[in-house]
Amino acid sequence: MIEIAIRLRDSAWSTALPDAAAVARRAAAAALDAAADLPGPVELGVVLADDAFVRRLNREYRGQDRATDVLSFPLHEPPRLAPPQGEMPLMLGDVILARETVERDSAAAGVGLAERVSHLVVHGVLHLLGHDHDEPVAERRMRALESRTLLGLGLCDPYATL
Repeated sequence: MIEIAIRLRDSAWSTALPDAAAVARRAAAAALDAAADLPGPVELGVVLADDAFVRRLNREYRGQDRATDVLSFPLHEPPRLAPPQGEMPLMLGDVILARETVERDSAAAGVGLAERVSHLVVHGVLHLLGHDHDEPVAERRMRALESRTLLGLGLCDPYATL
C-alpha cells in the first residue's frame, strides 16, 4: 500500500499547472515503484509551495538563505528504514517544491512544467528513500534511477545531454 498526500500550499500552482497534484502523485508513485525494495506500506507527502516558503525552510534547515527547486525531508535514515508495525504505513517524509523556481528552471531547460515537476518529485522521493548525489558513484546510481523512472513515465531523460 502506498499513500501519497499532496498539499497545495501555494494557490498559484492551480493556474501554473492545473493538474499539478495529479502530476506529482504519478511521479511519486513511479519513484516508489522503481525503488522496488520498500519495507511494506509507505506514506509520503508532496507540498506544492512557493519560493518564500522553500527559502524559509532552506535557511532554517540547511543554512542557505535562498529558494531552491525542491527540498526533501526524510523522516528515517535508510539503515533504520524498517517495516511499520501493524497496519500503519511507514511515513517516509516530505518533498517540497517551490513554484517560481520550478517555473524558471522549466523555461530555462526548455521543458514543460509538468515534466519538470515530475523530475523534481522523482528526485525528491529518491532522497526520501536514501539515495543521494554527494559522491560520484552515488550520483551516477541516483541519476540512472531517475532516468529510468522518467523514461517509464514517457518523459525525456534529463541527463541525456550531460
